[in-house]
Amino acid sequence: MPSTNGHGPKRAILYARVSGEEQAKKGYSLPDQRQALREWAEDEGYEVLEEIADEGWSGAYLERPGLDRVRDLVEAGSVGVVAALFRDRIARGVYVQILKEEFAQHGTRLIALNAQTDDSPEGELHGGILDQFAAYERAKISERTRRGKMRKAREGKVVATRKPPYGFRYNEARDGLVVHEPEMLIVEKIFRLAAEGLGTSAIQRRLYDEKVPSPGGKDSWSRRSIKQLVMSDVYKPHTYQEMSELVSSEVAAALELTCEYGVRWWNRQARKVRQVSEPDGDGGRRYRKRNAVTIRDREEWIAVPAPAYLPRQLVDQARAMMAAHRAPERTRLARGWELRSIMRCRSCGVLMGTHTSTYNGGKKAYYYYKCHPGRDYRRGDCQQKHVRAEQAEAVV
Repeated sequence: MPSTNGHGPKRAILYARVSGEEQAKKGYSLPDQRQALREWAEDEGYEVLEEIADEGWSGAYLERPGLDRVRDLVEAGSVGVVAALFRDRIARGVYVQILKEEFAQHGTRLIALNAQTDDSPEGELHGGILDQFAAYERAKISERTRRGKMRKAREGKVVATRKPPYGFRYNEARDGLVVHEPEMLIVEKIFRLAAEGLGTSAIQRRLYDEKVPSPGGKDSWSRRSIKQLVMSDVYKPHTYQEMSELVSSEVAAALELTCEYGVRWWNRQARKVRQVSEPDGDGGRRYRKRNAVTIRDREEWIAVPAPAYLPRQLVDQARAMMAAHRAPERTRLARGWELRSIMRCRSCGVLMGTHTSTYNGGKKAYYYYKCHPGRDYRRGDCQQKHVRAEQAEAVV
């Protein structure tokens, strides 16, 4: 166990972290980390200034609410050490060195209980080797997991995600989809409305009026999720011949010649997650994960059969009408809106629309940016008030 005697005040911050996939692992859980850190602090005679944890955050980034709190306390002074159980609980790779140098400027040491290192060149070399081994193990596990999922998909089995597509449930083995009829009847309703020529906004309003909750349990569906549902191949019936051209011969041999199948695509998207922190508008900060999604080349997609439910003619007509639907272009704007299609609502994050309010027979006008959810449905989803256009544009 590393010694810290003689370095700075005897006050310590205990830091623990788990990412989402590590919650159930022995030795990585927050209670395990906290208990080990408390025992260490007691043995070393440290006064614990604060126990801080980041739950569900990756160590590949420094933007974390708990770590920001640690850095603020260190900057305020009178902190002898910041202690974590493992090096990779603090940060990964070069970020560990960045934090060590930052803390050293305030007389604070950053230590990990599992690292028998000191500040000598040899100790730094040892710590760097530990970081490289940890990165290697993570990469190896990630690659094995990815290849296992790819193999499973090529065998015609569904790779289970947190939630199945709306209208389906996973089978007992969680490697296939089965129709969940109560939801699938709502899916059919959406397709029929789209086939009649209704756009996403009109369908959204119809579902809200009929009190049909969204897949996430909210009062209203988002327009984007409605369009994604209509355009998804998992609801489009494919004949045996069409399906056999998308899957391997072994998978095709298990299909029924007279049945139709939807397609659940795997390996269609490449996703990169980045953690960001940003001002919340009230003097604090909020944290969120930003996903960068790119579509892979079609040849890389893997098709997995799913049970079909809807008529092919209905699906084709709904998709054609949805693809052809375009909102009318506004050619006569009331003014030059500098932030139109740029400014987002700070409460719910959607793009804000524009609104003109007139009185005295149109002789006087006021111009606002306003949030669409708050304007269209008045469900209390977003509490953002109208923003005077001149004031917002002047600030920006």
